[in-house]
Amino acid sequence: MTIRADGRGLAGFAALLADPTRAGFCLTLLDGRAWTAGELARAAGVTASTASDHLTRLVAGGLLVEQRQGRHRYVRLAGPAVAQLIEDLAARAPAPDTPPRTLRAASAATALAYARTCYDHLAGRLGVLLHDALLTRGVLDRSGGLALTGAGVSWLAGLGVPVEPLRAARRPLVRDCLDWTERRPHLAGALGAALCGRFLDLGWTTRGAGRAVRLTAAGRDALAEALALDPALLAPPASRDTGPARA
Repeated sequence: MTIRADGRGLAGFAALLADPTRAGFCLTLLDGRAWTAGELARAAGVTASTASDHLTRLVAGGLLVEQRQGRHRYVRLAGPAVAQLIEDLAARAPAPDTPPRTLRAASAATALAYARTCYDHLAGRLGVLLHDALLTRGVLDRSGGLALTGAGVSWLAGLGVPVEPLRAARRPLVRDCLDWTERRPHLAGALGAALCGRFLDLGWTTRGAGRAVRLTAAGRDALAEALALDPALLAPPASRDTGPARA
């Protein structure tokens, strides 16, 4: 029999993310990589000792796992389920009150909104476009809950993505993940991760700064052809002008 948490336990767990620094660490770790405590401290603008205290709480609470290598302490999200939780919460959080105030910050925000990794699958506008196009093309079907179709298996084989190893994975094959910038679902699960990795292997996408993903010119044409889309729909938007840049 499964024993569910009571109100005290849920409140204690929620408190792990009630601190902006700890929440920021979890958002940073959505890139799927392992970070050192020092790297996270610098990214968050806090001292190493402060970062260490926060990371200890997140590890103890089960949101992060750590690995020691020599004198370095690496941490990462505890798994896809935790990544889903963080992304779902971020999608329900209010937008920042203050827009980016420098051209660099605006460009970074635009790049993240267009395409990024959500742990190990594609998110942002590109991820949502992929999700919708797979439904339109018949690779996925939603009539009885999100599922891969027989035609989708053939489509994936043509792309060099075998399905049987994905079915054997200890995670759902396909799953909706609410996108925190688009407020619509992108594709997660074993298939979402496999497609993200395959696009990188083919050179259709490349990794940018942090979690950002760039769609290459060749990738835009190839993906548009594979999904029967107008290539113009896949073009990233231009960064918004924020006015005079500040140091």
